[in-house]
Amino acid sequence: MTEFDDVVPALRKALQDQKYLSLTPVQKAVVTSKLGGADALVSAQTGSGKTVAFGLAIASTTLGLDKQFAHPEFPVALIVTPTRELAIQVKAELQWLYKLTKAQIASCVGGMDMRNERRALERGAHIIVGTPGRLRDHIERNSLDVSQLKVLVLDEADEMLDLGFKDDLEFILKTSPKDRQTLLFSATLPKTIINLAKNYQKNAVQISTQNEREQHHDIEYQAITIAPNDKENAIINILRFSDAKTALVFCGTRAMVNHMTSRFANRGFSVVALSGELSQEQRTHALSSIRSGRARICIATDVAARGIDIQDLQLVIHADLPKNHESLLHRSGRTGRAGKKGTSVLVVPYQSRRFIERLLERANIDAQWIRPPSAEDILKRDRERILEDPALIDEISDDERAFAKEILSHHSPMQVATAFIRQHMGNQTAPEELLDEAPSPKSQKRDQNFKNSVWYSLSVGSNDDAEPKWLLPMLCRAAHLNKNDIGAIRVQADKTFIELSSECVVKFNEAIGSSKKLEKTIEVVQLDERPEIYGAPTVKRPKHKKRKRSLMQRNTLSDYKNDTTEHGLEEAKKKSVLEAEKPNRDLEDIKPKGNLRVKKAKSKAKTTASKDISKSELDTKKLDDNFDQFIKQLEEIDTRLPTKGFGKKNKKKKGTRRTQDHKKFLSSNTLEKKRVGPQKESRRNPSKNENF
Repeated sequence: MTEFDDVVPALRKALQDQKYLSLTPVQKAVVTSKLGGADALVSAQTGSGKTVAFGLAIASTTLGLDKQFAHPEFPVALIVTPTRELAIQVKAELQWLYKLTKAQIASCVGGMDMRNERRALERGAHIIVGTPGRLRDHIERNSLDVSQLKVLVLDEADEMLDLGFKDDLEFILKTSPKDRQTLLFSATLPKTIINLAKNYQKNAVQISTQNEREQHHDIEYQAITIAPNDKENAIINILRFSDAKTALVFCGTRAMVNHMTSRFANRGFSVVALSGELSQEQRTHALSSIRSGRARICIATDVAARGIDIQDLQLVIHADLPKNHESLLHRSGRTGRAGKKGTSVLVVPYQSRRFIERLLERANIDAQWIRPPSAEDILKRDRERILEDPALIDEISDDERAFAKEILSHHSPMQVATAFIRQHMGNQTAPEELLDEAPSPKSQKRDQNFKNSVWYSLSVGSNDDAEPKWLLPMLCRAAHLNKNDIGAIRVQADKTFIELSSECVVKFNEAIGSSKKLEKTIEVVQLDERPEIYGAPTVKRPKHKKRKRSLMQRNTLSDYKNDTTEHGLEEAKKKSVLEAEKPNRDLEDIKPKGNLRVKKAKSKAKTTASKDISKSELDTKKLDDNFDQFIKQLEEIDTRLPTKGFGKKNKKKKGTRRTQDHKKFLSSNTLEKKRVGPQKESRRNPSKNENF
């Protein structure tokens, strides 16, 4: 008994025609579980053959005991994928797998002509493959009838939820029959997928391969640390050093894809772009160029991270770092597929190293941290490839031998070998000279670099808001340094002293040039010895200015009359003593009763005035005279505080007056009624009777 015995005969023959010697773990798990019509939640590594796995899983439900499909009246299987490229790829896989069953397979994806899709649906199809948005459009337009659906497959379901297709998926799930079989396939199982399975699956069988929690053994992970502004040059050197037949470079945005595509094309690489802003025809053309070998490098956004299978893809480069470990696994899963080996390279700026270390740990990946390849490493690797060229080892034919003798008769062996090297190296892109080829390890090497350090003076200080947090990146950017070349940064009031290692002095002097300036305005002076560095200024210029303004606002009166600069401190003290001994008649004459606010204002003004005299050299006499005049003006106004319960008493008094007047009025009316009341009533009654 073999592992193909449980496979439907028609599909078994198709697998043998494709030279399948054995099934992958996920395919074997799906076949041996014998799902029948049960729901399933399947998770497996990228590149493990999930497309063929769900193709085998739906065969028993769609075909039953029949060997072939009958004429299609309604679709019996619906497969939903997140991207157009994946939908087209799934359709191509199912066509060879179901070739002997005479199954009609149609696709409904965004970006394609909807009229052609509608005509294909009218002709009839057994299996429909499409993207969520376009499938919903066909269902709402009544061009796709899902009433007889038997199987619904969600491929890369977590990606569809991340892309915002939740509403479309729920619409498709609700409109399809409730007794359908629902299969969810994904490389990872986040909480969103588990919640979706709980809501739309019944007693789902969870299938996962044993290697799910282990690192993908066919993918080698490398993490390369670089300077932040050296990313593109490092990627060029990685491509040159690896010399991969096909490479995929992931970027975070469409703008970055366009920029890197033009940059690499100018450097002589055969490159194509793949992003969401391209039309379906352009994206299909880009994929076909990569698969046929017309292009070696594909620069793409995460649209290519799910399910797309590119044969012989040897290298994946993360130009922009993935946001989470799921994205890392799916990106890297484009290589190392179907048992072939591949390499995934993370280009990590220094400041992002800790983030990537946590990301790798969460993804259970053991990456090799290495330095980027230098120009010397690439040239050395090129020589090794020339020496290993099969043309130097293959057997020489008689015609080739005769022509080789003729060449040697005209040219020396040295000239022939040189021509061979030039022809081999002529099509290669020149390597880039990196600013920082490798980070120095955390050891005593940094301290040794600053034993013979050189000090420089910059013409900016704390008065110019200079701070190390912006001086350090400015030096790295303008002078082509890295943070390991820069030692101490000491900010003074009007200048800043920086310490540089002796190894980078020549490079720094070349960067500042004859002008001896950085950023066109900062003057640089090389010092002969270590400067005398004082403590950092405690008060910065902006705060000092604010303090001066507050003092001016306190003494606006004296400052206005320009009395501060006329008298010295000693004279001001003498006057303050004389004025204190002299009785102030004006203040004694004014004695407001019960005015606590004025008394407090006087005492407060006297104390503040005395303090300001001693501190700011004010003229006490004029200040007191002006203050007395101000007090007199206040006394003319009734500034007494209202007594407690003032409002209530007034209200009560007003209320009692009104009630008393009202009572008097009522009492007078009642007395008058008693006197005249019966007569008036007798007079009024007859008149009323007459009216009736």
